[in-house]
Amino acid sequence: MTTQEHTVEKIGGTSMSDYNAVRDNLVVGNREPDDLYQRIFVVSAYGGVTDELLEHKKTGEPGVYALFADAESDWAWGDDLTKLTHMLTDINQELFDDPMLQQQADQFIMDRVEGVRGCLIDLQRLCSYGQFQLEEHLLTVREMLAGIGEAHSAFNTALKLQAEGINARFVDLTGWRDNELLPLDEKLQQAFDNVDLTRELPICTGYAQCQEGLMRTFDRGYSEMTFSRIAVITEAREAIIHKEYHLSSADPKVVGEDKVVPLGRTNYDVADQLANLGMEAIHPKAGKGLRQSDIPLRVKNTFEPEHTGTLITRDYVSEKPRVEIVAGQKGVFAIEVFDQDMQGEPGSDRRVLDVLSRYKMRCVSKDTNANTITHYVDSTLKHVKRVVRALKDEFPNAEISTRKVALVSAIGSDMQV
Repeated sequence: MTTQEHTVEKIGGTSMSDYNAVRDNLVVGNREPDDLYQRIFVVSAYGGVTDELLEHKKTGEPGVYALFADAESDWAWGDDLTKLTHMLTDINQELFDDPMLQQQADQFIMDRVEGVRGCLIDLQRLCSYGQFQLEEHLLTVREMLAGIGEAHSAFNTALKLQAEGINARFVDLTGWRDNELLPLDEKLQQAFDNVDLTRELPICTGYAQCQEGLMRTFDRGYSEMTFSRIAVITEAREAIIHKEYHLSSADPKVVGEDKVVPLGRTNYDVADQLANLGMEAIHPKAGKGLRQSDIPLRVKNTFEPEHTGTLITRDYVSEKPRVEIVAGQKGVFAIEVFDQDMQGEPGSDRRVLDVLSRYKMRCVSKDTNANTITHYVDSTLKHVKRVVRALKDEFPNAEISTRKVALVSAIGSDMQV
């Protein structure tokens, strides 16, 4: 495999749901047939599919996984899986005009879904014996279900492109019926060892089954990790993420598309700051690998293919000091610890942080002065109340108060104005 020739490109779920836009804007565009290759595509499940498989990302409404994990609903998950099958085959029906191809796509996904159904029934039966605890297997179940979504979209995309005369290749990283569990890097190395990038167009699943268990660390951000490690392992020239919006000076959904401008250039530090506010250009751990291997990351808008997007590199600094992005987060809780004894007492901050980390609180920012420490945490009220009780035990003489706030953050690669 020649180094630095190819790109690795990730396509998000919303973009995947528009096959024609993906084909016309990303895969083919105005390229000559010979220029179609030297690219690896990593795809997400179609929009809404992972919500049905696991649980709804925003509303928390249960999907197949959440129903299976909930011991009360013995068979509700089975009905939900059947509903999901209809959803997936409906997508196939819309995508394929050719009945033979549609039948092939349906057969593929039905085999997967029914295989998983059989597996879950067996697991439920097994866990009806006291010696086997369902909790111990839930993470594996979550990973197995998540993989269905990406296998579906990757298989369909490869099949459809092949029918249109492109030498696409379905690369299944979901570990379906694999005999051994490999570390992620080794698994990817194996998957790409015999791929000829000069004349094959790999379409890879965003979920990769591996020893590390991607869901344990990244939960639903796993496809970015797969994408990032593929770029590192294959020594890509550039990593590209295709989104429905540009990486802009503010969130277009909040302030309006006409009021923002694409960034154009920035660095990995800025990307990390954005991730901290929940506005991910890329997951910090996925960005870390690209940064260490000095692979630039480009964020592009699927629906504006001719725009060069925003290039994120390791060492970029704006020509003159300025704010590049205004970002923010609603519904953040401020936990304020006011204690007269803090002044001159080193280590108070450490004790507060110990309590927060014990309850796995995600801290977005903090303020300190002589006798007050305020942490801004991204959590639920129920969780915050628990932490406040623990802080009262730790600091019996302190006044501890909480309030809900919104954070607004100005970010730039050089803000030393």
